[in-house]
Amino acid sequence: MMHWRRKGEWLELEVADTLESVEQAAKQAAAIIGEKWSRTLLRQEGLQWKGRRLLLKLFPDEPADTVCELDAEAGGRGDVAILYEDDFALVVSKPAGMKVHPTEAGERGTLLQAVDYLLASDGQRVRARHIHRLDEDTTGPVLFAKHAWVQTVLDAAMREKAIGRTYIAVVQGRLAKAAGRIDAPIGRDRHHPTRRRVSPRGEHAVTRFERLETYRDASLVRLRLETGRTHQIRVHLSDAGHPLYGDLLYGGKPDAIGRQALHGEHLAFPHPLTSELIEVEAPWPDDFHALLQRLKK
Repeated sequence: MMHWRRKGEWLELEVADTLESVEQAAKQAAAIIGEKWSRTLLRQEGLQWKGRRLLLKLFPDEPADTVCELDAEAGGRGDVAILYEDDFALVVSKPAGMKVHPTEAGERGTLLQAVDYLLASDGQRVRARHIHRLDEDTTGPVLFAKHAWVQTVLDAAMREKAIGRTYIAVVQGRLAKAAGRIDAPIGRDRHHPTRRRVSPRGEHAVTRFERLETYRDASLVRLRLETGRTHQIRVHLSDAGHPLYGDLLYGGKPDAIGRQALHGEHLAFPHPLTSELIEVEAPWPDDFHALLQRLKK
C-alpha cells in the first residue's frame, strides 16, 4: 500500500528504499507519476527527497489570472452539489439547462464556472478541469480534475475506457428485449448543424441497455456506455425506435419534463494516485421522479 500525505503544494510519499541521488529520486517519481511529469517537476525544482521521503510539487497554487471568471449565481445554485471531493479531483452534479463549459466568449452560468466559484469560496486556489461532458439538458455527475497532472491521468483513463458511466432514461414505447447491446456507428447529420445519426461511415459506438420497468407506452431503461460519442444514447435509442421522452431533436414527443428524460446516475473512475476505484451515485432529479409518477398513473 502506498503511504502518502499532502503538505501544502507538495505530495509527500514514503518509498521502499532510501533515495541517495537525483537519478534515484527521478526514477522513483517516474514510476509513480510518469516519466514526462517526473522530468517536468525536476526541471521546475518541484522534486525533492530525503531518505525514504519523496516530495512532488503536484498541487501548485493556480495564478489568479487563470481562475475562470467566478459566477456567484451559478455557484450558489442548490442543484449544483459536490458528490465527491479529495485533494485530486471532485465530482459535481449537473442540473438540467446548464452547459458544462462556456462555448462562446463572455458566456456565464456554466458548470465549470460554478465549480470554480465553489472551490474559490472554500479557499482553494485551483482551477477545475472537466474530464467529460453531459448534454446541456442531461443531469448527472461530471468529473473534474483539480490539477494539471490529475487531468493527464484522468484523460488517459477516459481514453482507455477505465471510467464507467451509467445512465437512466425514460423512452417511448415498450422495449421488447429485457437487455441488449446496440453497436451502431454515429456520425454527423449533414442536414442539421447539431444533430447526429447512425451512419456506416460514423465513429464506432456501443451502448448496453437493461429494461427496468414498462408502462402503457414507455419504458424505464438503464444504459451503460462503452464509447462516448456525442448524443450517443439519444441517437441509438431513437434509431431503435424508442426516442427519449421529451427529446424533440431525435423524434421524442413534447412532454412536461421539458427536456430529454436522461440522467447520469453512476460514475466510477480509478483514483489518480492509488488507482482505487471511486464510485459516485447521483440522486435522480425531481422532474425525473415526477415523470415516473405520471407514467405509473
